[in-house]
Amino acid sequence: MRKWNIHLPAIAIVMLLAITLVSAVPAYAAPQKGPQAVVRLGSAGDFVILAKSGISTTGTTAIIGDIGVSPIAATAITGFGLIMNASNQFSTSSLVTGKVYAAVYAVPTPVKMTTAVSDMQIAYTNAAGRKLPDFTELGGGNIGGKTLTPGLYKWGTGVIIPTNVTLSGGNNDVWIFQIAQTLTVSNGVHVNLSGGAQAKNIFWQVAGKTTLGTTSVFNGNILDQTAIVLNTGAKLNGRALAQTAVTLDANAVIKPAN
Repeated sequence: MRKWNIHLPAIAIVMLLAITLVSAVPAYAAPQKGPQAVVRLGSAGDFVILAKSGISTTGTTAIIGDIGVSPIAATAITGFGLIMNASNQFSTSSLVTGKVYAAVYAVPTPVKMTTAVSDMQIAYTNAAGRKLPDFTELGGGNIGGKTLTPGLYKWGTGVIIPTNVTLSGGNNDVWIFQIAQTLTVSNGVHVNLSGGAQAKNIFWQVAGKTTLGTTSVFNGNILDQTAIVLNTGAKLNGRALAQTAVTLDANAVIKPAN
């Protein structure tokens, strides 16, 4: 049987070698962003409201969970009709289903409050420092009417919620909102949860003031570098953790289940 001698041009040999090498290496895929881990609140998570310069209320407010201030004294907690416990370590109030703490109360409360405020600030820095956002400048800062899936959201502006918004995901999913300016929720607007989403896994990191409009309903942990203001009748299912003050007016504030 006759043998055929095929002489391939040099360029063809090079091409065959290149094809062989490429096929031996897996195709490159850009790294995929994984789900966000929860922001660890540390001992700040023991509080439903925590502030550095004061907590004030008018009207018939109802709070479920502990509240506290540090390094300011208990005189910065106004409108609650505080009653000092016999231990001098905490106060009680008819408006609070829980305990009320201040940095000047008896040992071990001062250390407890210093640690909680430090943990609050660490949590804020952690949330603000998360990288590789899934969504950037969504809606130009207007997220009203949207359904938001789990992930990391980032804005270099303020965020407004003029109409109802829904956070849709499972009971272990995490949302982190990085907001460089203010967060404003309009009167009567609801931030709703669906699909098993839980308030404890939602973190609103806000550099400017957070304002919840009258009779609005809000879900999640607010980590605010400035002030948190709940206008008349607003309801918060989450935490108000402020590096200045929290202002209330006939509100319902409920600590989410851990």
